[in-house]
Amino acid sequence: MEIRNPSPGLYNEDLAPAKERNWGAFSIFNVWTSDVHSLWGYYLAASLFLLCGSFTNFLIAIGLGSLVIFFLMNLIGYAGEKTGVPYPVLARASFGVWGANLAALVRAIVACFWYGAQTAAASGAVVALLIRSDSMLEFHKGTQFLGHSGLEVICYVGIWALQLLIIQRGMETVRKFQDWAGPAVWIAMLVLAIGLCVKAGGFSFDHGIPQEVLLAKTKDAGVSGEPGSFWALMAVAATWITYFAALYLNFCDFSRYARNKDAVKKGNIWGLPINLIAFSLVAGITTIAAFKVYGEVLLHPEQISAKFDSWVLALIAALTFAVATLGINVVANFVSAAFDISNAFPRQINFKTGGYIAAAIALALYPFAPWEGNAAHFVNAIGATMGPLLGIILVDYYLVAKCNINVAALYQEHGEYRYEGGWNVNALVAAGVGSVFSTFLPNFTSLLPAWWNTYGWFFGVAIGGGVYLVMATLRPRNAVAPARV
Repeated sequence: MEIRNPSPGLYNEDLAPAKERNWGAFSIFNVWTSDVHSLWGYYLAASLFLLCGSFTNFLIAIGLGSLVIFFLMNLIGYAGEKTGVPYPVLARASFGVWGANLAALVRAIVACFWYGAQTAAASGAVVALLIRSDSMLEFHKGTQFLGHSGLEVICYVGIWALQLLIIQRGMETVRKFQDWAGPAVWIAMLVLAIGLCVKAGGFSFDHGIPQEVLLAKTKDAGVSGEPGSFWALMAVAATWITYFAALYLNFCDFSRYARNKDAVKKGNIWGLPINLIAFSLVAGITTIAAFKVYGEVLLHPEQISAKFDSWVLALIAALTFAVATLGINVVANFVSAAFDISNAFPRQINFKTGGYIAAAIALALYPFAPWEGNAAHFVNAIGATMGPLLGIILVDYYLVAKCNINVAALYQEHGEYRYEGGWNVNALVAAGVGSVFSTFLPNFTSLLPAWWNTYGWFFGVAIGGGVYLVMATLRPRNAVAPARV
């Protein structure tokens, strides 16, 4: 769709509706292989598998959770495919042409933080490989710079720069990187799993790990309760669903390039319930085999590769883990931050420049490594605000607008989505109320029970969306009649 006479403060070529829509089901599928197959994703999948307590429980908790993820991604994916616009532009329909910057910058803040965290994780896998050499180990221990070892700094900057090379030519380069990296990571994971199972004398669903050891090793997964119990399974499913909170918002950044709705649906079927269940299963079986071979609970794959006698196998594993983590960084963090920052200043900042700004912020954060301390709690708290944002956007698109968005008006300062001076008060109030229950009360007070945090994102979606629906009924916007899609 061609946008005629857009307002300069709302438009650039990167934010315009997608013109080339050549992403098929395979490319959509690889959005998910890139997003899931990271070091943190592996840790979480392996932890949740073990906490299920049995294979049947795994299928119930992870399987049903994956179906919920599939359903939610289809909702936002279909909106992206139909309108052809990225997340911050779609948010203008519900938040207003200027209010959407608030929704976009919340997502950008989370993306910039995790961009640095994931870059550090990928570089850590490379460091783990290099310190197998005595000379590198000596350099690692003896050289300090910016609060890190010299080797850590070099690897971080190297991985950081590599991501810029991937992204600098735009979204088509992202697609090509995903189409190569996704299958490559799967092959390497299967080789790792098969090799360890052979050493362990076969694969097993029974891990045999003492419960106190298991709970200590998986505490960062955020699942409480006795493994295999009803409440533990509920927490496993909730944690798995919440893990994708950021992508629920900006999956339309990718689905906007899909050939049609069918490509989104097929790509999501293979990339979400099927891929997620298979990935979790492989991660769990690999961890169990590693426990039987090495006598340790190794939930991080770089810990397993550090045990390899073969330097070549360790090299392949380290490169695979680095590529996998680059994949999620590009998909979940780089692309989102680039569009979100560009949306705030479209005349000055395009997609590429927005990505450079996000990368620069991640580089500036590195000396402080906030992801290694209590700031992770802060980011989780900020991230929980994404629940109300999703609830508002979905309610507006499907229940208020009935899937009819005036795309041209999304780029008009004085058009249908101006609301009150460019801000939709209904959305702001709903987001505020939802955030109180999803973020502020559970994270900064003791007024709510401890388990609330596990389901905070769900409360945010339900309360934010519900309040918006009530307010949209009581204070309906003045509809105009331009052409819709």
